[in-house]
Amino acid sequence: MTVESVRPEAQPREASELREPPLAGGGVPLLGHGWKLVRDPLAFMAALRDHGDVVRLKLGPKTVYAVTTPELTGAMALSPDFKIDGPLWESLEGLLGKEGVATANGPRHRRQRRTIQPAFRLDAIPAYGPIMEEEVHALTERWQAGETVDCTSESFRIAVRIAARCLLRGEYMDERAERLCNALATVFRGMYRRMVVPLGPLYKLPLPPNREFNRALADLHLLVDEIVAERRASGQRPDDLLTALLEAKDENGDPIGEQEIHDQVVAIVTPGSETVASTIMWLLHVLAEHPEHADKVCAEVESVTGGRPVAFADVRSLRHTNNVVVEAMRLRPAVWILTRRAVTDTSLGGYRIPAGADIVYSPYAIQRDGKSYAHNLEFDPDRWLPERVKDVPKYAMSPFSVGNRKCPSDHFSMAQLSLITAALATKYRFEQVPGSNDVTRVGITLRPHKLLLKPVPRD
Repeated sequence: MTVESVRPEAQPREASELREPPLAGGGVPLLGHGWKLVRDPLAFMAALRDHGDVVRLKLGPKTVYAVTTPELTGAMALSPDFKIDGPLWESLEGLLGKEGVATANGPRHRRQRRTIQPAFRLDAIPAYGPIMEEEVHALTERWQAGETVDCTSESFRIAVRIAARCLLRGEYMDERAERLCNALATVFRGMYRRMVVPLGPLYKLPLPPNREFNRALADLHLLVDEIVAERRASGQRPDDLLTALLEAKDENGDPIGEQEIHDQVVAIVTPGSETVASTIMWLLHVLAEHPEHADKVCAEVESVTGGRPVAFADVRSLRHTNNVVVEAMRLRPAVWILTRRAVTDTSLGGYRIPAGADIVYSPYAIQRDGKSYAHNLEFDPDRWLPERVKDVPKYAMSPFSVGNRKCPSDHFSMAQLSLITAALATKYRFEQVPGSNDVTRVGITLRPHKLLLKPVPRD
């Protein structure tokens, strides 16, 4: 599956030709539409398409513009009139900082991409294969028949270990993975509240939720400082992403600052682990809820491997397995909401967008839209077969974004997700157990609330 470029729409020459986008209904005094984004955000964002291609929202006193079509989100992603900014990125600043590749714009962002991109080149990824295989098969061997698997902690554990061992050459201790899992859940939940209900000073009051948020955020930054300090103390310089950061130069040829190194490691370890782990949780849910596709994955793997353990090199031959991963990401994208900011007076879809305006869009809503997908709410991996994928509109499926903000680790992530899915489906069937709660938990990312599964060996 590839995404092609589109030319941003031609801008009308006269301001009088531009319209004001319609205002969404249902706002309330003081909070505007923020209360709907707290109460039932997924349904609210999905319903906005019925109001227009571009819709005005009120988040507190602030006007925000929601873009609801794949064509316009693609045009916005490729247009220089919009940059990475807005409520989401402001809420994430406490975690990601201002100097990392996730939040940087312009020349700094381009220079940072050049530093990290070699670690994610297609020809670099096979070198990570043995580590991925080792971690995946260790996971399947550790689970015992009939035991209850906490999918949240297990998904975070393997996501963190693969990222740390491949990109930072770190032998991550399980305790650190658990710390990261717990802290990220608290931080992303708190950051989502701050994004949709921007109450400013109230979040600085010494209330229990604020104290919990601040403790979790401090622990995340402490964890990153430990990683950098351990590498420096070791005196080692392995050929990995952390070494590239420690040796990177700025635009003037000077070593980059400590804050930029810190923010870059945060961007590698935390959001990447969160999004991959959330996707693993949903893939485990798919294997439990759609046993027919789990069986098909198992049969495909065995036809390729002849019964030996699945290897990294097999992934490219596992078409149905890959399609299961893509379809899971379509229905349950880890990153379900994104924002941009207009840097100049511009337009989208014939609507006026003033300079400084914040724009919000939802991959979740776009990827489930009945105007783009037949049987849009059904889990159907075969929609990604070559003869059917041509019917999917451009930009209706962009789980890794597009343009110069496309996630650099897209191939790295897809490889590990397909390998994990193949290994798990080959060894186990899965059943939900009493106490499991697969209701979607909404924060900056989407994950099951508390998915508990019982692995049943296929032998």
